[in-house]
Amino acid sequence: PFVAVRTHDYDYPESEMDERESLYFDTISLADSEAAAAAAHRKSLSQSRNTIYHSAVDLAGEDWQGRGSLRLGSGAAAEHAALAWQPGYRQSTALEHLNGFGGGGDQTDAVIAAQMLALHNGRGHLPTGIGVSGGGGGGNGAGAGAGGGDDEVSRRLLRNSSTVSNKDKKLPITYSQWKSRTYRRFDDGKRSVDFVLAYNGEDQVEEHRRKREIFEANLRREGLQLEHNKVQRVHFIKIHAPAEVLYRYAEILKIKVPLKPIPGQEQIFAESAHEFKSCFTRMCRSLFSSVQLNTELFPEREPRIHLEFARNYLELYDTEHPNFFDASTRYSIINFILQRQHFVEGEETADNLGIEKLVQDGIYTCAYTLHDKDDRDRLLKEWANVTKWKNLQPLDQIKDYFGAKVALYFAWLGFYTQMLIPISVLGLLCFLYGFVTWSHDPISRDICGDNGTIMCPQCDRSCDYWRLNETCTSSKFNYLIDNNMTVVFALAMAVWAVAYLEFWKRYSAGLVHRWGLTGFTHHVEHPRPQYLAKISRSRRLAGKMAGQEEHGEGKRTALDPDVPFWSIKFLPNFTSYSIVVLFICISVIAIAGIIIFRMAQRASHSILGSENSMTFKVMILPMTAGIIDLIVISLLDLVYSNLAVKLTNYEYCRTQTEYDESLTIKNYVFQFVNYYSSLFYIAFLKGKFVGYPAKYNRVLGFRQEECNPGGCLMELCMQLVIIMAGKQVVNAIVEMLIPYLMRTIKELSYRHGWYKSHKDNRLVPYNQFTEDYNLLPAENNSLYAEYLEMVVQYGFITLFSLAFPLAPLLALLNNVLEVRLDAIKMLRLMRRPVGMRARDIGVWHNIMTVVTRIAVASSAMIIAFSTNLIPKIVYAASVGDPELNNYLNFTLAVFHTKHFKVEPLLGGSQYSNMTECRYTEFRNPEYPYKRPMIYWKILTGRLAFIVIYQNIITMLQGILRWAVPDVSGRLLKRIKRENFLIREHIIEYEKQHAMQQAQAQLKPEAGSATGTGIGTVTDTEAGTELRQRPRENNGRGDGDEDATSFV
Repeated sequence: PFVAVRTHDYDYPESEMDERESLYFDTISLADSEAAAAAAHRKSLSQSRNTIYHSAVDLAGEDWQGRGSLRLGSGAAAEHAALAWQPGYRQSTALEHLNGFGGGGDQTDAVIAAQMLALHNGRGHLPTGIGVSGGGGGGNGAGAGAGGGDDEVSRRLLRNSSTVSNKDKKLPITYSQWKSRTYRRFDDGKRSVDFVLAYNGEDQVEEHRRKREIFEANLRREGLQLEHNKVQRVHFIKIHAPAEVLYRYAEILKIKVPLKPIPGQEQIFAESAHEFKSCFTRMCRSLFSSVQLNTELFPEREPRIHLEFARNYLELYDTEHPNFFDASTRYSIINFILQRQHFVEGEETADNLGIEKLVQDGIYTCAYTLHDKDDRDRLLKEWANVTKWKNLQPLDQIKDYFGAKVALYFAWLGFYTQMLIPISVLGLLCFLYGFVTWSHDPISRDICGDNGTIMCPQCDRSCDYWRLNETCTSSKFNYLIDNNMTVVFALAMAVWAVAYLEFWKRYSAGLVHRWGLTGFTHHVEHPRPQYLAKISRSRRLAGKMAGQEEHGEGKRTALDPDVPFWSIKFLPNFTSYSIVVLFICISVIAIAGIIIFRMAQRASHSILGSENSMTFKVMILPMTAGIIDLIVISLLDLVYSNLAVKLTNYEYCRTQTEYDESLTIKNYVFQFVNYYSSLFYIAFLKGKFVGYPAKYNRVLGFRQEECNPGGCLMELCMQLVIIMAGKQVVNAIVEMLIPYLMRTIKELSYRHGWYKSHKDNRLVPYNQFTEDYNLLPAENNSLYAEYLEMVVQYGFITLFSLAFPLAPLLALLNNVLEVRLDAIKMLRLMRRPVGMRARDIGVWHNIMTVVTRIAVASSAMIIAFSTNLIPKIVYAASVGDPELNNYLNFTLAVFHTKHFKVEPLLGGSQYSNMTECRYTEFRNPEYPYKRPMIYWKILTGRLAFIVIYQNIITMLQGILRWAVPDVSGRLLKRIKRENFLIREHIIEYEKQHAMQQAQAQLKPEAGSATGTGIGTVTDTEAGTELRQRPRENNGRGDGDEDATSFV
């Protein structure tokens, strides 16, 4: 039997109660009593809290092994249990002991308090360091019955409350039960919380309060259900959308939803599945079974036919389907309503509507959707997990959770990562080919074996002559990327880029159709509230707005007049893109400054260098310049990203898609110049216009940089690796570390009240919307940074991977982690974004198409002007030396030192008596060092190669685009058959509906005609004829015949 519960009144100050317990009692009080009596019940609520505490002590102290309850050990613990029953004894709270606030509380007191807190919160274990002996024996750790302690406390309290009057019963359920019921639901435990608005409860501004009241009244007028939560200083408004609201706005927004099974659809699905499941597909599935999804957690979904929602055809839709209105669809509908509700009476203009404006003005602190604990835990376990890096992604579940726009991003990123595998393997093979044939390169062999060739100084006065064999190491490394496989890799990369884009369009078309988004375009989108507000403030459009209001009988509404381009849109667009051009020029100037820095540093290398000065010139100097370039790029990127948003806000972007595309184009054009300009300089300009020792071409008095005797490809490789790898590291810090630190700081500041002096100003996370409040906000363009990072990476590997064949492999390794890190960031660090519909990745595909075409010309020019391919071919054909034994001497021109215009200051150099030196150029050996005929042959060969290469690649790409259509023939056939089936199904439904209405009208007419005998036969025959066809249709054949029975 149970020991009687002590009823002594321990009066605990409310400020010392555990925050979660206080919130629990506040909610129970507000739910079970009227507002006027809530304050009077605080003392009895504190007594109820004492009852929970001492019930936990009773359960912990009893020797109740049959039920597996917790039991204290002997000694100090037993003494403390007895002491707890002394009158007037004050028991410290569990939170005080666990957080170190109790002052003089002993360890035994902390043990009992920790037991109570564990039981009260429904935990099956105690905090680390708290020792409790279990019901089955001694030792430290969790008790055997800790998991069921909360239920036992509840039973004890309910039994004790039977002797108490109904007036004093204040605890119908335990805290854990209450938390489970209201975690992400209304207080009734039935209606789900679809959206949350939060505002500062201490905001006493009357204007803010009035606007909130008007806005919330308008939301209720739309049919949304609201419930306030004012327990803490941050007040929350829980929003629920009932079915009738979802139906109404689903029809307005033309959302496609699944239909009930239609006769004939199984035949379409069966034929499509049979064509898809070929022998090769089945073999690949069995071969890569280890990367497949867990079908128990993510079962494969049956194909469904989707149709735009219309309430007239409600009977045709599968409203019982679990994904009829998935979470992302519900949230997008509520967000659409929130964006279009006014908050000012009498001035209902486009400038006074929308939740974004309210958040911007500080009336609400934020508006967000809630994470779903079960779905999020499942995705965190199987998807947002680095250990699952090789597994496929659950795209259907991602679409249901985040919406189609986010799901398409992850689908594209996963597809792009998989497509990197073959080109990474090929790049690795090309690199290994360079290692295997290292010793057979005639250029590096001649450079390393040469002891007599003296090269001209690389600066005017401080530089000395140097030996050619000092560049032995760099020439060997240069051969790894400039060998016979270079052209093969370039051809493969050009074909791969087009294949990747074409296969992605084909793959995404299948995904979009499976999600019911086929046919969705941005024309379906409604205007942005910010766009309507901008129009309402325009004086030039005031006349059109007034004219439309007159036709609307003076009613002020959010109108969408036609905005002419030349008179309205041209000036903002011109101003915006002019500033973009200005920043592009600033970026070019910054890169030019870095180039001049390199020239000046090379001029003073004899001061900064060591004995092995060529190592400094070949390795240290390019690496230093590359790191400085990365820092400048990152700073310009940070400044311009914020500016681009303001410039886009200045324009007239009607829909969210237009806004995102305009912002994307402005950003990417700048990023293209910012990230690639230094690489273009090394690939196409460096060392091409240096001049010769008698007449150097100068910039601001400095000689231009020269390439090493092996070419500039090695330096391009180092610059590419530094910028590409450095950018990935910077992005990882910005995307993961900074959001994590921001979330942690925000959570701690609200939890511990760092920004306030009083403890009650803390925000205690005790349910889903209080937990999500501390997360980072998710904006509409939150995927912009992710797309930009990957598309810039795509530019690196298509434009310049010729200089570093391992670039696709680095991208592959980065993307494998990027998929999981992005998933972790969106699930753990960010609030749940509002689901948005999309049929593709938008303007990013067009950007990659343009980059692919530029990459063809870039590869052709790099091969022609930065590698030794064309000079080798011309030399072998002209001289008749296919082994290239004298090729190195062929590429070095002779210069007589007496023709120096600026004599080098050699001092005690061993080369002070040199009469001639060599330099990398094709010139005659005698003054005035004119161009020989072989130079013009090489130049002609280079230009011819560019033309031939581009035409061959363009032809191959054209054939590939023709051979791989955007939408597969199988899918096109299925779409046509489904559309035909839907049309016939609707026709049959309308026909049967019309017959039912006709029959309903004939029944009263037949009854009225019975007395006169007129029209009875005619009405009966008509009714029989109307009923005859449905029976004939219903009696036809099997499912195969049903597919054509509606004609």
